[in-house]
Amino acid sequence: MMNIGWCFAATVLRSLIICVMLVLVISSGEVCPVSSFNILFGCLAKNKHYDTVLSLFKRLNSTGLFPNLCTYSILINCFCKMGRVSHSFVVLGRILRSCFTPNAVTFTSLIKGLCAESRIVEAAALFTKLRVFGCEPDVFTYTTLINGLCRTGHTIVALNLFEEMANGNGEFGVVCEPNTVTYNTITDGLCKEGFVDKAKELFLQMKGKNINPDAVTYTSLIRGFCYANDWNKAKHLFIEMMDQGVQPDVVTFNVIMDELCKNGKMEEASRLLELMILRGLNPNTSTYNTLIDGYCLSGKIDRARELFVSMESNGCMHDVVSYNTLINGYCKTKDVEESLNLYSEMLSKGIRPTVVTYNTLFHGLFEIHQVEHALKLFDEMQHNYVAADTVTYNNFIDGLCKNGYIVEAVELFRTLRILKYELNIVSYNCLIDGLCKIGKLETAWELFSSLPHVGLMANVVTYNIMIHGLCNDGQMDKARGLFLDMEAKGLEPNFVIFNTLMLGFIRNNETSKVIELLHRMDKRNVMPDASILSIVVDLLCVSSALKPDLGNPILITTCEGVLCIVGMFPGRVNRAKELFVSMESMGCKHT
Repeated sequence: MMNIGWCFAATVLRSLIICVMLVLVISSGEVCPVSSFNILFGCLAKNKHYDTVLSLFKRLNSTGLFPNLCTYSILINCFCKMGRVSHSFVVLGRILRSCFTPNAVTFTSLIKGLCAESRIVEAAALFTKLRVFGCEPDVFTYTTLINGLCRTGHTIVALNLFEEMANGNGEFGVVCEPNTVTYNTITDGLCKEGFVDKAKELFLQMKGKNINPDAVTYTSLIRGFCYANDWNKAKHLFIEMMDQGVQPDVVTFNVIMDELCKNGKMEEASRLLELMILRGLNPNTSTYNTLIDGYCLSGKIDRARELFVSMESNGCMHDVVSYNTLINGYCKTKDVEESLNLYSEMLSKGIRPTVVTYNTLFHGLFEIHQVEHALKLFDEMQHNYVAADTVTYNNFIDGLCKNGYIVEAVELFRTLRILKYELNIVSYNCLIDGLCKIGKLETAWELFSSLPHVGLMANVVTYNIMIHGLCNDGQMDKARGLFLDMEAKGLEPNFVIFNTLMLGFIRNNETSKVIELLHRMDKRNVMPDASILSIVVDLLCVSSALKPDLGNPILITTCEGVLCIVGMFPGRVNRAKELFVSMESMGCKHT
């Protein structure tokens, strides 16, 4: 380790000496070879002094020296790093006019620049034209384009390119062996898109070719299995990683810790933190933020606060995520006052709140009916130049409705529509719900009916709100019509919708429709609420007692209802048995 450090220091020192000497030579007006300029440019570019390279390039021209391909390639790289890709293509033109043949290094820089600007189609087009310029891609060219494709969501295209590269069956017809970075790039892309099994397949292929996976490889796969909710495979990979002598880094530990915290396994997460420190790794801000969030989700807000306080003493500075996480934790416990104290603290530390900070506080304030305070905070948000988003406005529409400010909510909604603000289905759901709760069914229905005209589709929540409002208003036929409409549109009614309709039909003593709903629920394996089912059984008992005549439709539906209930809810089996026995005495044959 000491030798590596000395070698690195010696290389840097040698580069600096060359740079100083060349600057002195240029300043004195003496001529030096272009290769010396290339060394200087390369050194400056590696240290991100791109403007200096461009400035010195102009001085190179004044010395009478002609740039070579290496000089131009460095220049292209600088322009790309500065986000000036169009200038890079001007340099490419100069290369061609100077009768140089651009190489893989030149094109890799250009492709990387295009990918950085998300101009992936142009990057892919340039890649296919390499042969026109008499150039073949190398492993760095392939890896650069694969990375660009993965980052822009074209993972399947990236996978095809990877296979062409490894098998030599692409348009270049040449095998180009992927390296560890190539495998890491495609593996990470596949995992992020949910193709974790394919990523594991490439991982095994990689090991079969004696290409050693590193911490990045393992971390990507572990993250992929965590996203796929396959904790056992993620855990197995982590153990394998350590058994193979691959040292997990802070990112690896953070990924596993995040999975443990999300599943409420805080003791295991805490032990993992201890293991991390034991292995000589320093937890970073992300580590602490993950644990703080985990404790908040587990309802252990005091432990979350302790960890938050200990961060700075352990060398980790709080960031906006640290504050947002703890503010959210306190808001969920209805301790909005403490959340506001944290908000003031972050301002005093110069940590700029984000729209997430404000949205969390708005939601908390509306929950404790502090409408005026929420409005004042909104003014403060604008004063701090933080732009409101759709979540902000949804918070206000919902909060105003729930606190009885329906007129203000409608006014805000209309203003946003006039301003052509893009409202989503949540915005409509909030207002429809508020209108239903104050009995403005007609207005709510108009808003519901307008959804297709504004390019939105009602979801299960929308139907649930509207059906609930109609049932409460006694409009059962209309509610049932909506229920059938949502089924026809492929939306799956949930437990709440079934229970809402069931109560409505029970109130109207519509036994046949109650039975119909029971059958629909049974087919979907949806269990009625215990209290509602008890009412249903009582309703069926009353129905059968009132109408004991053989062949009566109500008796038949009652029998069907009993059988359905026996199958659905064993907890009420004794009450159902009473009905079952009475069926025989009334002459109804069991099937």
